Amino acid sequence: MSGGNAQLSLTDRVEVFHSIIGACEINRRGDDCALELEQGMRTAMDMLLRAREHSRGVYVVGNGGSASVASHMVTDLLNVMRMRDYAVHEASLMTCMSNDYGYENAYARILSGVAREGDLLIAISSSGRSENIRNAVQQMQASGGETITLSGFDQANPLRALGDLNIWLDSNDYGFVEVGHQFILHNMIDRFALK
Repeated sequence: MSGGNAQLSLTDRVEVFHSIIGACEINRRGDDCALELEQGMRTAMDMLLRAREHSRGVYVVGNGGSASVASHMVTDLLNVMRMRDYAVHEASLMTCMSNDYGYENAYARILSGVAREGDLLIAISSSGRSENIRNAVQQMQASGGETITLSGFDQANPLRALGDLNIWLDSNDYGFVEVGHQFILHNMIDRFALK
């Protein structure tokens, strides 16, 4: 779905959002075949459960609106799942690391100091092109952790090829992609709340 949805009525936007979520694609790294949607959600939930069962840390990164989605996920992980989780974009830490190592390396530098084998990173980027998010994924994997990515825009965006599990939304509209990522993450947490 392309951008340019600003003139749509709310009713029309609901229909577009429904089609974007319904066409969500989830795949494993190195596998071009999409998982069935529910199987992909269960795989993501299994990754979270594994981290919780082994007392692993969960780190969540994003820029701009995706940072807000990341912060909300951290709140839900702690509140519902009682997990050790961290939003990695705390202002003084990010500005220090950006100043000293470059913005593109800030998240990776932070993770290099705190991530441990078996930890989990949830990396969120609407476009899938943010270099700092991609570098964070690569750093988590170098630390022996697992990664889940959420992206949108171009189907072949570079982030979508990096995660152990990749969730992609077919839209070039920031509003739809950001709300879609929030919706998907909330759906995961809501299911844990029922357990």
